[in-house]
Amino acid sequence: IKFRASNLVTDVLNAIRDTHISGDFHRMVAKSPWMYFRPTPYLKDVLTNLKSAGKRLIFVSNSPFWYVDAGMKYVIGANWMDMWDTVVTSAGKPNFYTDRERPFREVCQQTGRIKFNMVEKFEKGSVYTEGCLGELTKLMDWEDKLEINQKGFGGDLSGSNVLYIGDSLFADLVDAKREYGWTTAAVTPEVGHELALQTEPDYILAQRSLDLLLSSLRLLQGELGNSERTEEDMAVLDSLERLVSRWRDREANLMGNPFGSIFRARYQPSLFAHSLRRYCDLYMSSVSSLRNYSPQHRFYPQDSRLLSHEIRRNAEQFWDLDDVLDNDGMGENGEEQS
Repeated sequence: IKFRASNLVTDVLNAIRDTHISGDFHRMVAKSPWMYFRPTPYLKDVLTNLKSAGKRLIFVSNSPFWYVDAGMKYVIGANWMDMWDTVVTSAGKPNFYTDRERPFREVCQQTGRIKFNMVEKFEKGSVYTEGCLGELTKLMDWEDKLEINQKGFGGDLSGSNVLYIGDSLFADLVDAKREYGWTTAAVTPEVGHELALQTEPDYILAQRSLDLLLSSLRLLQGELGNSERTEEDMAVLDSLERLVSRWRDREANLMGNPFGSIFRARYQPSLFAHSLRRYCDLYMSSVSSLRNYSPQHRFYPQDSRLLSHEIRRNAEQFWDLDDVLDNDGMGENGEEQS
């Protein structure tokens, strides 16, 4: 069968949809969490530090309670619910953000069924479902603490007071940023692989070769000025551009998969990268990355939305090949350095 990318995308999306709707995916993972969950040895420490610093932690998931409970018991422990001020499952995001009056319902932790009693306040150790952000502010006693903002929610939910962490860009983070201006952080496991790859000698060589070739193209055209190019000039430019293309292919192949980086469509930023930059203030490979920062740390990300004329830094035009070769941990005689 001739390969068509659109067919592949359709097949993968249908497979993901069917496994989620049928519940097969959730049942398989809940039965054998050790086969599907990556170890997160620092997650409990991060949550404990945030809790000790007086942060209010809210757990909101679209998954059913029995699935969430199985996963969190494996990752954190039997008493995982003690970490959270409120636990909401089967939240129905993104409707959780857009609805204004959808009430919360309490979930029976033994049977998974919904109780038929009105939820007037959140109880520690209880599990809730559905609801909406407007009801959340009332039940968390946030509504009267500060003046109501333009969205109708208490000041404690203003952008600078909330850090929203999610792993689904379009189901979680887009509405959190667009509707409420919250500080958003995306969990993107692929970034961990790419950061590790960027320290490898082959990747460094490819990146610096590209930097050198592109700088050469800019310098060459600067020397040629605005006059008409000769055939020899065009031949040199074409030759350098072919080298750039080859090194870009080599860099993409280092990713170890036929699709390359999820952050790039060849050498241009992908739709995912554009959306990540637009809707997320931070992104990390794991929530455990927060262990490297104080609970009171204030992040000041560089403005990635700058246009070319706003950037005030010069690209490196020259570099030492020895710097690249030294990165493989080998000495001058090819002996491994300790």
